[in-house]
Amino acid sequence: MSAPKTLEAVKDASHLYEVERRAYHLQRPGFRVAELQLSPTQKVPWHFHSNISDTFYVVDGTMLLFLQGPKEEVILKPGDSFVAAPRRPHLVTNGGSSSLTFLIMQGVGEYDYVPLV
Repeated sequence: MSAPKTLEAVKDASHLYEVERRAYHLQRPGFRVAELQLSPTQKVPWHFHSNISDTFYVVDGTMLLFLQGPKEEVILKPGDSFVAAPRRPHLVTNGGSSSLTFLIMQGVGEYDYVPLV
């Protein structure tokens, strides 16, 4: 299997994938906190961030998180958290049969979203 192709980084990825709900609770230069809700069939596609980490915190449902470099699969339940380091490719999926709600803390640094195909 060949390595995924890197596309150009974007500053706002909200148009690249659908979610049931997206809300921003805090946005400051270099840091933000968002809440996302995914249906059982939705996902946040493979991507990475050049300068920031993603800290995931599950509020409701089950998150199945896939990562590369090294390859890893992580299951998160309500109250669980996980940090995806800068430049580490990851894919977020709903691992359950009901909606997944999670907080994502992004920072500290300039946000970008680099999609992979």
